[in-house]
Amino acid sequence: MQLAIVGLGRMGGNITRRLIKHGHEVVVYDANPKAIDALAKERATPSSGLADMVKKLKAPRAVWVMLPAGKITEDTIHALSSLLQKGDTIIDGGNTFYRDDIRRARALAQQGINYIDCGTSGGVWGLERGYCMMIGGDKDVVTRLDPIFLALAPGVGTIDKTPGRDGRDPRVERGYLHAGPAGAGHFVKMVHNGIEYGIMQAYAEGFDILHNKMSTELPEDERFTLDLADIAEVWRRGSVISSWLLDLTSSALAASPQLSEYRGDVSDSGEGRWTIEAAIEEAVPANVLSASLYARFRSRVEHSMADKLLSAMRHGFGGHVEPGDKK
Repeated sequence: MQLAIVGLGRMGGNITRRLIKHGHEVVVYDANPKAIDALAKERATPSSGLADMVKKLKAPRAVWVMLPAGKITEDTIHALSSLLQKGDTIIDGGNTFYRDDIRRARALAQQGINYIDCGTSGGVWGLERGYCMMIGGDKDVVTRLDPIFLALAPGVGTIDKTPGRDGRDPRVERGYLHAGPAGAGHFVKMVHNGIEYGIMQAYAEGFDILHNKMSTELPEDERFTLDLADIAEVWRRGSVISSWLLDLTSSALAASPQLSEYRGDVSDSGEGRWTIEAAIEEAVPANVLSASLYARFRSRVEHSMADKLLSAMRHGFGGHVEPGDKK
């Protein structure tokens, strides 16, 4: 299947590579010519701009926008709307606010252009592991684009089948979900990221408690010499709290027990805030998720071992760097 991708950063580039690996034709564009040249060497079709990119697509065209949420994505989709035709599709795979999706889908529908929002999780590991996708938009359009989503998804893998799922959508077991109409995909991904904040904060605080038990300020008989890397590793193996985030924690601590390369200045992507806003609108108590967001705010003022571990996890799954660091 043919697809264009705009935005060839950490995720956009690897999404392109995974699609090519599965036999799809990908036309690429990025503001950085070096990013285009790199993927052209890996069998992607280069383009010199949005108009040139669209000319290289066969109808019905599909364009995947993989850019940071906000003005750059808004401007790109607006530009594409004047280049695409009735029956074509724009997919936003970034971390867009779901209400923007609803607005865009309504506006593009007046031109006969389809709009799909695709919450995409997988970070820098997606090329190898695949991407978990939460998709919003018209059911028939999502079905037509299924070969794209299937290629990007992790697949069934070695995860045990969940009892009682007979008769349900088999795509879910492969790692992607049609969540509902426009906006539903990014809404589900938004809450996913809110939960991610909470889980990460729980690990960070727990390891901070372990770390502080080694303090010389404690009485000697209450002071333990604890190997945090070994604790993380043993918890990975059969513990009820095992997870991919714990895998990343174990790797980070094994490589750098004091996490000295991290300051502990933890950013938030916006989706954590949006999740709390949704909780307030729905009057849903979200104590843990709220506290985890506020902890990130505090980390920019004072830093702890917990903050360094949060930074290490974010770098592990998404390649995120701390503010001020070179990308």
